[in-house]
Amino acid sequence: MELYENKTEPEKAVLVAVDTGEYDCDSSLAELEELADTAGAQVVGFITQKRDKPDNASFLGSGRLEELAEYCENNEIDLVIVDNELSPVQLRNMERAVDTRVIDRTTLILDIFAGRAVSNEGKLQVELAQLKYSLPRLTGQGSRLSRQGAGIGTRGPGETKLETDKRHIRRRISSLESKLDELEKRRNLTRARREKTGVETVAIVGYTNAGKSTLLNTLTDAGVLAQDKLFATLDPTARSLTLPDGRNVVLIDTVGFIRRLPHELVEAFKSTLEEAASASVIINVCDCSNPECREHIEVTQKLLTELGCEDIPVVTALNKCDLPGVCEDIPPVSGETVRISAKTGEGLDELLLAVQKALPPTRMRVKMLIPYSDGAAAAALRRDGAVHEESFTPEGVRFDVTAPAALLDKYKDYITA
Repeated sequence: MELYENKTEPEKAVLVAVDTGEYDCDSSLAELEELADTAGAQVVGFITQKRDKPDNASFLGSGRLEELAEYCENNEIDLVIVDNELSPVQLRNMERAVDTRVIDRTTLILDIFAGRAVSNEGKLQVELAQLKYSLPRLTGQGSRLSRQGAGIGTRGPGETKLETDKRHIRRRISSLESKLDELEKRRNLTRARREKTGVETVAIVGYTNAGKSTLLNTLTDAGVLAQDKLFATLDPTARSLTLPDGRNVVLIDTVGFIRRLPHELVEAFKSTLEEAASASVIINVCDCSNPECREHIEVTQKLLTELGCEDIPVVTALNKCDLPGVCEDIPPVSGETVRISAKTGEGLDELLLAVQKALPPTRMRVKMLIPYSDGAAAAALRRDGAVHEESFTPEGVRFDVTAPAALLDKYKDYITA
């Protein structure tokens, strides 16, 4: 008996773009190629066209569309990926012309997110985004959804398959939104508990594949998946971190940003992205070995502004500074900038000091002399503060301690320096 190994060949894809001059088409296509690779496709070609705007009916002009159809036939292309968001009409007409499956940039990103979601909330968010995006595009799937349905008890008289599918999708969207509302209420309760107990949060944000998860793992031993792929991490992870002054903060890893992040994803992941909007400090991680470093910082800053984070202190961490080709042309950013390597640990001490400096002054380091008669004060300092040094003298207990400002104010008469 002979045994054969089943191998699944990756889909052969061609990338298509219209260069209107609104953005750097070459950089966007390079990023689209990374996205396709992350999704498991093998990119074998590129087709671009310079136009004032994409064709309303077929995205590409008729001549270039014929070239695409010929290329797909000659190279046995399985998939055409368009570096724009296609309308239902453009999607239908392109598929008819090239006789090959066509998807757009947003569909590709949604597919990657679907494969990366681990938590229940992440899966619900991705499904919601996919359904909202696909609903208006069902019409573009041709006659196969326009036949009359005959399901007993499931369809009204004369209702088409298309109408039935839309009705089911709307019902599922409503159900998903209700479930996510419940999860958001729990997340808000968690935030409220943090605020009540005085726990400060530090959110790690930045462009996808900038090294955010590696930074979280290095600082906290979180064990989060860290791969050299776009959107390797989708679900937020929170871990406790102790700063040099003894303060404990919650460090939160968030989903990566990307150029032209689909609106559906921003809406679906709003509750997750709000972790950044409610943080005490934001660490903006950027891969400074990437030639697109400057654009990545600007994209992240723009998205943070859209999320309402303008008033939150930001520490910019230029990661991967140990790699060759480090970018020196960094745009001016608010707050402090630190060069680090999350992989080797270089610069992390400076990063923690910068975060500590950016945090609101809720804790202070002082020296105190607590008389033996006030054992409650000494106990409170040991319980709620970070004691750096403690010694017993004839006059009382001497403390070198970092403690909450409210606690120090209560025992301010004992402060000596």
